[in-house]
Amino acid sequence: MSDTGERFLVTGALGCIGAWTVRALVRRGLPVVAFDVGRDPRRLRLILSPEEMTRVELVAGDITDLDALSTALERSAITNVIHLAALQVPFCKADPPAGARVNVLGTIHVFEAVKRRREMTEMAPVVYTSSIGMYALDDAGPGSGRLRSDADAHPRNHYGVFKLANEGSARVYWLDDGIPSIGLRPMTVYGPGRDQGMTSGPTKAIVAAVLGRPYTMPFRGPVLYQYAEDAAETLVAASRSAGTGAEVYNLAGPSADERGLVEAIETVIPGARELLRFDDAVLPFPTEIDHDGLEGIGPILSRPLADGIRASVDIYRPLAEAGRLDPVEQGLVPRQA
Repeated sequence: MSDTGERFLVTGALGCIGAWTVRALVRRGLPVVAFDVGRDPRRLRLILSPEEMTRVELVAGDITDLDALSTALERSAITNVIHLAALQVPFCKADPPAGARVNVLGTIHVFEAVKRRREMTEMAPVVYTSSIGMYALDDAGPGSGRLRSDADAHPRNHYGVFKLANEGSARVYWLDDGIPSIGLRPMTVYGPGRDQGMTSGPTKAIVAAVLGRPYTMPFRGPVLYQYAEDAAETLVAASRSAGTGAEVYNLAGPSADERGLVEAIETVIPGARELLRFDDAVLPFPTEIDHDGLEGIGPILSRPLADGIRASVDIYRPLAEAGRLDPVEQGLVPRQA
């Protein structure tokens, strides 16, 4: 176990990026509290060994409950908070009030809990995920077609509005209370554990190929990809860096259209191209994206798409061979009500 004095709390730790972030911390020997309203640690078990699971403190809690969150920080002597709990695009669309409570009020509570905790100990910057999803296609530069990190955002859905609001809240907590923060904007995070949400299609395509099942991706066109492990490593690096304000960065990653995705999967799983089809929808977000300044928080991993697919298959294939790669758990088959 590390003796750095750091103690991490990860909100939304039972989600995909949360589980990978917990794994990154465990493998560094850093104490970590997995804080989540859910009760099912299946995504953690997918990528952690049984021994590693014993080193994770699971705390059931809701970020819409400020006192519960504050108590968790105090009880576990937390120094670093990585905030990932959020409702994704389909859930915010289906229930905007719930989306606002979790995504906006929940984020306010994270900053308030850190504000309380700072009265007792020094705290690392609050690290949180924003999203490229708060941008519209025409927010990219008219000449370059690239999205700058400081571009004005014009969200087209509730989820994007909520993420933009969180960046504003982070800025105000810095101006009013001196609480530093680092926000990272991913686009399409993929890899084991990514089984729900609007951009989970590429991961489901990988699972389907491993299982030899046909699958139709819900969108086509160029997409910016971030392997979940790389995103997690960037979040941990951000949390361990020195915060100097309310910083926000676009997350780096390779770009590929549907042909590039199929070729990358085919490289790892020959014959996969015969199984994959694509709907005509195109994601309404920029895909040429600057990530200026991101390197300032430390070495940033951004592996090629085929390498991330290979790493995913290395996890999925043994499960499939053992009959334990459940299409329902992986989001290929709807759960029964």
